[in-house]
Amino acid sequence: MRVATAEDVAAIRELIKASVRGLQVEDYSAVQREGALATVFTVDSQLIADGTYFVAIAEGGKVAGCGGWSFRKTLYGGDHQVEKIAPERLNPVVDAAKIRAIFVHPDYARKGLGGLILAAAEEAAVAEGFTQFEMGSTLTGVSLYARRGYREVERRQVPVGSGEAIEVVRMVKRHGFDVGTTPCSLQAD
Repeated sequence: MRVATAEDVAAIRELIKASVRGLQVEDYSAVQREGALATVFTVDSQLIADGTYFVAIAEGGKVAGCGGWSFRKTLYGGDHQVEKIAPERLNPVVDAAKIRAIFVHPDYARKGLGGLILAAAEEAAVAEGFTQFEMGSTLTGVSLYARRGYREVERRQVPVGSGEAIEVVRMVKRHGFDVGTTPCSLQAD
């Protein structure tokens, strides 16, 4: 795993598309998924510029997963989201770091990669003084995050264009209160 750079944007974009189309079919309709890919599930260049977004590289150099955190108020979304983005900086003493945009390619799903990316994001935020975390989870990710100590605080409808919306779950966690297991390492098939 390494910090993402601007050169990774095209690969991240393709990974997000594959993840949404392959792993979110049980939770969102095709229309919702495609709308989200055009608005909410897009690359957030601010995360890359801030150096708080990671890519997990598989053998052969393929981007297998991505995700990160933010010291800004934006809870979810990307460069093309419909809603207003709040880029103001957070105060680690009183605010929660935002865990952001974790996606895993379907070829690497359910092998612990999402948990590894989440742990890396949390560790980086703690290193910057944050003791609380918050995220806007897709329905698909709720069970992983709950196993990692996050609790649901609200559900909201997020517009994705053409009158469509997706349900996003706001979840929170305090550092040191992880009730889940430690992340497992990736194993080759």
